[in-house]
Amino acid sequence: MYSFMGGGLFCAGVGNILLIVSTATDYWMQYRHSSNYMHQGLWRYCVPGKCMTHTDSIAYWDATRAFMILSLLACFIGIVIGVMAFIHYSSFDGFDKTFAAGILFFISCFFVLLAMAVYTGVTVNYYGKRYGSWRFSWSYIMGWVAVVLTFFSGMDSSNATLPIFSHQHMQTQNLH
Repeated sequence: MYSFMGGGLFCAGVGNILLIVSTATDYWMQYRHSSNYMHQGLWRYCVPGKCMTHTDSIAYWDATRAFMILSLLACFIGIVIGVMAFIHYSSFDGFDKTFAAGILFFISCFFVLLAMAVYTGVTVNYYGKRYGSWRFSWSYIMGWVAVVLTFFSGMDSSNATLPIFSHQHMQTQNLH
């Protein structure tokens, strides 16, 4: 149980850091316009020497931002509950903290997957037709890596709750 839970917490911790960096940075997409390279994130867009805040309320940016923030919150709360389960914190003994952490990691994965899908779909359809020279950048790639890490953290936490892996179940099996 501890190896699965430890692995899940490690993946969730790294995934949460990547979610924070991905959400906060301005390199989701880069494009060339009038022989200048520009880049943009969820909050700002940058031209050579200057970055400006997105002033338009465009639905796909708002949706992507909201899903990324919800993913961050779910992952962070999952980490807190997972640490409580790992150190056998005695409050809330009525529910399985390991299972709850796993569910929160899967919810985080779902939200970041939605964010990435919305951003990808609109960007490919809009910028793919408008600009010839554009590409997704490293902030965007970190978002996709966070999808994988939050998924594996959910899998590890879920495996930690299975009775066949629990120490107590193995001791019961050895007695018979």
